[in-house]
Amino acid sequence: MTSTKILQRPLFVLVLLLTIAACDRGGGPQESGSLPGSVQKDEISFGIIATESTVGLRREFDPFLQDMSESLGLPVKSYFASDYAGVIEAMRFGKVDLGWFGNKSAIEAADRAGGEVFAQTVPASGQRGYWSTIIVHVDSPYQSIESLLKDADDLSFGNGDPHSTSGFLFPSYFLWRERGIDPRKTFKSVVNSNHETNALSVVNRHVDFATCSTEVLEQIQNERPDTFRKLRVIWKSPLIPADPFVWRKDLPVDLKQRIRKFIFDYGREGPDHERQLEVLAGISGGWAPFEPSSDDQLLPLREMILANKIEQLTREKGQQAAGMKRLREQLDEVRSRREQLLESTDSVSESAGTDRE
Repeated sequence: MTSTKILQRPLFVLVLLLTIAACDRGGGPQESGSLPGSVQKDEISFGIIATESTVGLRREFDPFLQDMSESLGLPVKSYFASDYAGVIEAMRFGKVDLGWFGNKSAIEAADRAGGEVFAQTVPASGQRGYWSTIIVHVDSPYQSIESLLKDADDLSFGNGDPHSTSGFLFPSYFLWRERGIDPRKTFKSVVNSNHETNALSVVNRHVDFATCSTEVLEQIQNERPDTFRKLRVIWKSPLIPADPFVWRKDLPVDLKQRIRKFIFDYGREGPDHERQLEVLAGISGGWAPFEPSSDDQLLPLREMILANKIEQLTREKGQQAAGMKRLREQLDEVRSRREQLLESTDSVSESAGTDRE
């Protein structure tokens, strides 16, 4: 596969430092007592967004959830939704207790559904992130975004789910916004789907090009190499932080501690860790053991979203648009928090360097 040069953005170079500053290998801050409204649980519901086929994801996650159930001493049931909004709303109404989210959907879960980031997935490659791509059929005449735009009126675009970080948000900001393009006004047709559907639509020539994450492309390469060989990447985004695990803030503290121990020991501790590594390797293109995280993982993305909203309101309604002041205040708050974390990380790094000397 070929791709254009990765765009460089200092904001996203910082994301790994922010994640490290937010938590340590021990699993994050200790808690005591119970949050108001927390209730005892006799079973756990684990939410999974079906960015791929539900049948395939169920096969991949079942061994992991069975191990979780045995560790917690509670039944752990999977909850599948066909889109991001479905899992967010399920968490909001108490039908999902924790689950696998994208960064954008994790923000929605934190803001609207009482969710909180506590862990981060790690691809088997060890990279703590992935990329959004634009893909075309291997026989497509288009080698770049610029060549696509020349024939925009005749082309169909397979866009991602609007709640998807890699399928929608990153290409919207780093690809289309930079060129002043609204896809729905530019291309002949735009259809929103999940990553796997987008890839298959390109292969079957139902759309001319589409968004797809590198995670899903890697999975297709491993499971369906003939299909993968029919795809070609013509654009690649900046690094996106690896997907977070989110739980409800109001889960009982003792249950959170047990979940945390299971998650961060999985594939690392105990006589069964080799089998557990095989289970992780079979999920979503291959995972390594999880790392602790927090809502601070979402700060760079929040900053991007707020900046985008401010620019859009300015363009459409001018500087005096209702809500502009509050958006700017929120942007300042997010930037301040991110900069504080960066300064903290720098201080720790300098201290460590002094100790070594």
